[in-house]
Amino acid sequence: MQQNILNKEPLMGSAHWGESKYWSYKDLRVHFRVTGEESNPPIVLIHGFGASSDHWRNNAEIFASEGFRVFGIDLIGFGKSEQNLQGKIKHLENQFWANQLASFLDEIVDIQKNGKVILIGNSLGALTAITTLSNRPELIKTIIAAPLPEPVFVNPIKFSFPNWLLKVKSFLIKIFFHLFPLKTLVNLISRTKLITFALQSAYFRSILNDTPLKRIVTVPAQRVSASKALRAMCIGMSNRPNSAKGPSIIEKIQNLPNRPPILLIWGKQDKLIPIFLAKKLIKLHPWLKLTVVNEAGHCPHDELPKHFNQIVMKWLKNLKTSK
Repeated sequence: MQQNILNKEPLMGSAHWGESKYWSYKDLRVHFRVTGEESNPPIVLIHGFGASSDHWRNNAEIFASEGFRVFGIDLIGFGKSEQNLQGKIKHLENQFWANQLASFLDEIVDIQKNGKVILIGNSLGALTAITTLSNRPELIKTIIAAPLPEPVFVNPIKFSFPNWLLKVKSFLIKIFFHLFPLKTLVNLISRTKLITFALQSAYFRSILNDTPLKRIVTVPAQRVSASKALRAMCIGMSNRPNSAKGPSIIEKIQNLPNRPPILLIWGKQDKLIPIFLAKKLIKLHPWLKLTVVNEAGHCPHDELPKHFNQIVMKWLKNLKTSK
């Protein structure tokens, strides 16, 4: 097994938790955090779009104090992980991040030694988690998705386009995102008060005075290659085949012989993925479990961390006692 731990860095600021380390995936630098006793069962935290492992600032140490070894990974293109893909990786999408996560579980978390992992994902992180489950179910004990990000989950895909039309669509999407001034847009949002407006859409409470939260999002967005990574994400996510989208992933998981339990945690005031979509999803797939958090938006783990942590611990305790 390749030993890919590169180095660690000192902790700085209230948003930082645990020990900060780096690992190499496909020759790309990946940042992650870890806390808790090495012998404890593993939890891996996966952040949402625009965030990083720092976004679990109010959760990770609590989980560690409850007897878990807690990891937080920065997906490629986010946080302190590689943004300059240098032609090595053309596009970023949930299948790519799922492969990154699976390698992380194999090499760093070491499932063979420490047992199956508990995955907790926010939004894009939750999509990455269930994509990983659909590919490598033997790695995962349970998933907590807070919430799932794609409205497409509740609108099953019942048709497919001919190959020539898909190629035309792919070409046009690439042209659009190469011409669209993403660098200007990223700079405008990350360096002005627009960041407060953008972040507020994901929260129910006011984040006006939450300076650490703004730093979590703005510092990575101000890196030189941030717009290149965003372009790779926009093209990759827009050009995904149906097999990489919600309905196909959920159906694949539904048919797994030993399907791990999945809990959805949804903010009742989520403006980005409204609660009615969660209820539709549960109606279509009653094997999924749903917990609704009042007075929370798209990031319940950060907005109401005490309540969120209690929900997680209760779920994990019930899993343990039910076996």
